[in-house]
Amino acid sequence: MTESEAYFVLNLLSGIGPVRAKRLRERFGSLDLALTTRGADLRSVEGIGPELVEKLVLWKETIDFEKERKWVEELGLTVLTPADAAYPASLGEIYDPPLVLYIKGKVPETWPRGVAVVGSRETSHYGLETAKKLGYQLAYAGVPVISGLARGIDTAAHLGALAAKGTTWAVLGCGLDKMYPPENDALAAKIIEAGGCLISELPLGTSPDKRTFPMRNRIVSGLSFGVLVIEAGRQSGALITARQALDQGRQVFAVPGRIDNPLAQGCHQLLKDGAKLVEGVEDILAELEFLIPRESPTLAPRPLPANLSGDEEQVYAAIELDETPIDSITQTTGLPSGTVSSTLLRLEMRKLVKQLPGKVFVRTS
Repeated sequence: MTESEAYFVLNLLSGIGPVRAKRLRERFGSLDLALTTRGADLRSVEGIGPELVEKLVLWKETIDFEKERKWVEELGLTVLTPADAAYPASLGEIYDPPLVLYIKGKVPETWPRGVAVVGSRETSHYGLETAKKLGYQLAYAGVPVISGLARGIDTAAHLGALAAKGTTWAVLGCGLDKMYPPENDALAAKIIEAGGCLISELPLGTSPDKRTFPMRNRIVSGLSFGVLVIEAGRQSGALITARQALDQGRQVFAVPGRIDNPLAQGCHQLLKDGAKLVEGVEDILAELEFLIPRESPTLAPRPLPANLSGDEEQVYAAIELDETPIDSITQTTGLPSGTVSSTLLRLEMRKLVKQLPGKVFVRTS
């Protein structure tokens, strides 16, 4: 059994979460060995009591590993574990990284950090429009939009990203053979069609419940560099995501609302506690800027900034270290003028280039 398969097996055993799996790996050197060791040795691991020892010793009799793997293949899913090179590095940094990621859709090559957009399921027109607008602007700027496919703010954020023809990922609180809420089945299909993906750590057949949603929230925040909260009451699950983001060292953003709107109270409390106030996408992109490599002051340029699409790479590379006219950029890249103009706009929104009078562009210093 490979280490990746061992992670897959442990994820099917109830009671063995990321923290206990980490202790098993530290004690035995690999999870493969942990699944073949004696009960007496397993009892020496902190948090592994008699009941879990029995589950680990008898796992072949209690779970159908091959059935689950065949089911994954039938649904066309990809499975990633911390033992796989394609596993998101950002999730490997958190305290309790998922043992398994079931993925439906395109698996990103590098998993660029995105922005998680979360909020209330019961929301106002203002909240929905704000989520759509910011989801659109983030995706248009090349930043993946991450949310939970729930009703309300989540749905609006995904729709905004899709309208911008950008990248969006949805983390579900159920197995990927199910869909919750059921009315978002068409939205899920659009996310996949647009090159995004659906993600879950839960085994196939798992139904959503009050336990699974807080679990999935740590993945939403873990994949991001920051969490944006739009309309959340004081008891909203979005505040759980914000707290998890802080525990993970992520930035927390909040959109203010009307002082008489109960759905704004959670956001206002976050702002009082030090969250960054967001009035427009520029407030978020300004925080993202420090993650993007800048040009060296020497003549030798640094590698291209992170998270660029193919067109963005071509256009950015065509801009010299000094002022470059748009006609020169178009000629160098060979791209249609409309594509060059829209790409330059996205690069401007990310503060990677600056437009000077006369349709002349420079890289930001």
